[in-house]
Amino acid sequence: MARRLRIGIDTGGTFTDVVALDEDTGEIITTKTPSTPADPARGFASATAKVFGLAGAGPADVAALSHGTTVATNRLLEDRIEDLGFITTEGFGAILEIARQSVPDGYGNSYFWVKPPRIVPVHRVRTVGGRLDHTGAELRPFDEAGAAEAARWFRDQGIRAIGVCFLHSYAAPAHELAMREVLRREHPEAVVSLSCEVLREYREYERSVTTLVDAAVKPAMNGYLARIGAAAPAPLLVMKSNGGVLSAEEVARQPITTVLSGPAAGALGAAFVVARSGHGSVVTLDGGGTSTDVAVVLDGEPTLTTEGSIGRHPVKIPMIDIVTVGAGGGSVAWISPEGALKVGPRSAGADPGPLCYGRGGTEATVTDAHVVLGRIPPHLLGGEVPLDVPAARAGIGDLAARLGLTPERAAAGILEISAWNQANAIRQITVKRGLDVRDYPLVAFGGSGPLLACRLLDVLGLPAAVVPENPGNVSAFGLLTVDVKNDHVRTRVVRDAELDPSDLGGVYADLEREAGDALAREGFPDGHRRFARSADLRYYGQAFEVRVPAPDGPVGEAFRAEVVRRFHDAHTALYGYGHRDAAGRHPVEWVNLRVSGIGPITRPRLRERPAGSGAAAPAGLREVYFDAWTEAAVYRREKLPPGAEVEGPAVIEEFGSTLPLHPGFRARVDGLGNLVVVRR
Repeated sequence: MARRLRIGIDTGGTFTDVVALDEDTGEIITTKTPSTPADPARGFASATAKVFGLAGAGPADVAALSHGTTVATNRLLEDRIEDLGFITTEGFGAILEIARQSVPDGYGNSYFWVKPPRIVPVHRVRTVGGRLDHTGAELRPFDEAGAAEAARWFRDQGIRAIGVCFLHSYAAPAHELAMREVLRREHPEAVVSLSCEVLREYREYERSVTTLVDAAVKPAMNGYLARIGAAAPAPLLVMKSNGGVLSAEEVARQPITTVLSGPAAGALGAAFVVARSGHGSVVTLDGGGTSTDVAVVLDGEPTLTTEGSIGRHPVKIPMIDIVTVGAGGGSVAWISPEGALKVGPRSAGADPGPLCYGRGGTEATVTDAHVVLGRIPPHLLGGEVPLDVPAARAGIGDLAARLGLTPERAAAGILEISAWNQANAIRQITVKRGLDVRDYPLVAFGGSGPLLACRLLDVLGLPAAVVPENPGNVSAFGLLTVDVKNDHVRTRVVRDAELDPSDLGGVYADLEREAGDALAREGFPDGHRRFARSADLRYYGQAFEVRVPAPDGPVGEAFRAEVVRRFHDAHTALYGYGHRDAAGRHPVEWVNLRVSGIGPITRPRLRERPAGSGAAAPAGLREVYFDAWTEAAVYRREKLPPGAEVEGPAVIEEFGSTLPLHPGFRARVDGLGNLVVVRR
């Protein structure tokens, strides 16, 4: 009998994770394959073939395929941006050079700070005549002759990726659309991104950089999507940074929306799993081979931001609020010129990988430290990837000798530094956001996520750590739990006292029409579309906004008053003060109106299992180093029934990950198969 499979494939820096869901039976099949950084499409094809073999299925059985990718992210993090051009309004060619005139924290003053190179050097910037005001009214007509000259210059220079951002085009896109037609005529090979399509809101610098980032990643991303789309056995959905998926065809138009594709899927998968375990608000920690991604889930929903950045580039698009640190299993341990031990952010990646992979790696990594201390088994993926333990010991021993330490102390030091790197990322997303980290359980997943969970409970004072079932595949599972989603924004700067609610109603109607058209292209009929409104407000004179959800229904005086009330509440919660009763001295100003178009999908069903009986039986014993060498019981996770408890010191192993349970800690299996770790 034919099966109906939905498949999620998450491509990470070291492994490609796969989850297949049988829509009829609810069966979930998980596996992993090594990533292929030189051509991620090869790892994608290998993952698809492997899951077909495990499921006894073929391409005809696939109903949908969702994908999380790091192609755009890695291109930006590695600063691989070449042959990029910029077209802007005449007289504003220095917009990238001026930027925000700000100096990064830690420098004190600009004397010691060297300004990094612009995303587009000044000699590849061209300006075109024509001018709009902030309402979209035309002050000077578009200079078509000047536009044609600029287009021909880029053609003659061989520059094929071009971003276009004209002043105030968020209010009226006519001049940018005209520029695209000129480029099509004069430079047909150009790949063009328009700010009115990428980010239709004000602030010229952020809008310019966001548009240029979109143009920079578009050639690589579109080529990648074309390759995997041709090999995909079903229509391909791609994870976006905002917590939704979209068809590959739509993503190809705005590839910048995928810059946090993989990490977003992990946060959503963790939120889905733990919400059904009674944990509505948690901190998620996705530990991979290259990096660790941290997010906060409040009442079942990851927090969102539009103030993110990828590498050194500000990217002002809706994205899940994620902090990333270079503290993964492949993070390299090294000695600074001052003689201090450092870990990361550089990673050995998948190729050559850690020393223990036996692929020619030459530097000790976090994974090698775990191997030397016996905290992970001498193989990965259930024996598919044997580890070269002597190579790891030799590498750690060499590092230890240079530090004047024993190999055990050096390895433990590597893990301690890595744990503090992860702890600092968690503090950034909690304490710096006004949240008390001690109120939130930690959800640890990813191949390396659970490895330092016990240490993080000690460092941060967290109440518990939750390790989901199949933690190494939570990101891939998350791809099966999210709706189709696209975001639409319009700037409308006006003081609340001067606001005509009918103007709001017109803008929201336009945005919902745009969102509806996008959902129609995704195949969602009228009765299967949902719209979520929000608005960005501030007190007059502030340079930042607070986003609040806006109610459904008619847009009138009651709507306006409710949004303003929510703004006062949110501002007070975020910053500890508000001006609810001082509207005369501190008027409220509306800035951006937003609509998310959502096409709901059917989510997986998590089945609760009855508690088992009897004590958990270890599969064996192994010498493990915590504060000293000790004989620790080794358990197979799939053999632990709900209700089973394990006391540390112990190691709980499974196909895609391992949990070292330190002395003084206890792990209990709940009804959904999650491991809940607490101090004993």
